[in-house]
Amino acid sequence: MMATRRDEMDSYLKTLMEVDRFRDYGPNGLQVEGRPEVARIVSGVTASLALIEAAVQAGADTVLVHHGLFWRGQDGRVTGWMKRRLQLLLRHDINLFAFHLPLDAHPELGNNARLGALLGLSVDGRFGDNDLGFLGRPPQALAAPGLAGLLASALGRQPTVVEGDGRPIGRVAWCTGGAQGYFEAAIAAGADAYITGEISEPQAHYARESGVAYFACGHHASERYGAQALGEHLAGRFGLEHRFIDIDNPA
Repeated sequence: MMATRRDEMDSYLKTLMEVDRFRDYGPNGLQVEGRPEVARIVSGVTASLALIEAAVQAGADTVLVHHGLFWRGQDGRVTGWMKRRLQLLLRHDINLFAFHLPLDAHPELGNNARLGALLGLSVDGRFGDNDLGFLGRPPQALAAPGLAGLLASALGRQPTVVEGDGRPIGRVAWCTGGAQGYFEAAIAAGADAYITGEISEPQAHYARESGVAYFACGHHASERYGAQALGEHLAGRFGLEHRFIDIDNPA
C-alpha cells in the first residue's frame, strides 16, 4: 500500500471535479482536516456517524462522501449529531472529503454517469442547471413496467412509479437524488420517462398530464455509485487502498 500527500490529492480533486464551476449547497473538497498522508480511503454516500464508525474500524485515514457535514443555512453550533460526528473524525485524525453537485455532474465518475452505465443507458445529451441531468436511451424501447423491473433488479428496491400514458420508453432522462424539481425540464427535453431518487406531490400530476412516466427509486439507492467510483479512481491514481461501505438507508 502506498500513500500520498493529502494536499496533493485535494488539489487533484478540485481540478478533476471542477468544483469552481458549481454554486453548491455546501463546500466541496476537504471539509475536515486529518492526517497529512492519505493511504486508506473509505467511501460512502453520507458522512453519517455509522459510516465514520465503520471507517474507524477499517483503519481509514480518509472518508470520501457525496453528502458531507456542512450545508448552507444550517445551524452553525457543534452540538448533538454534529458534535458526535466531528468528535469521532477529530479523535482519529481522519480527513473528510465531500463532493455534492460536482459528483452528480461528472461525466464518467458521477452518480448520474454511473447509474446510467448500471442500467445500460446510452448518453446522448444533458439538461438542467450545470448540465446535471442526463439524457439517453435503453438498448431497446421498454414499457414502464419493464423499466421498473430493470430499476428494481439493479438497485435492490422497488421504485415508486407513475406510468404516464403508457407510451413505449425510447428516451430516458435521469438525475439522481432529490431532483424531482428537474421533471419539467426532462419533459421539455423530450423524455418518455424520468428517473430520480424522490417524488413530491406535483410530479404525479405532471406525469399523468404530460404522459411522461416517472420513477422514484430512492435518494440513497440512486446515489451509491459516484463516491464509490471516485474512490476507486483515486486508489488507482495514487496507489491507495479503497473500500466502499454502504450504510443502509430506506430514503
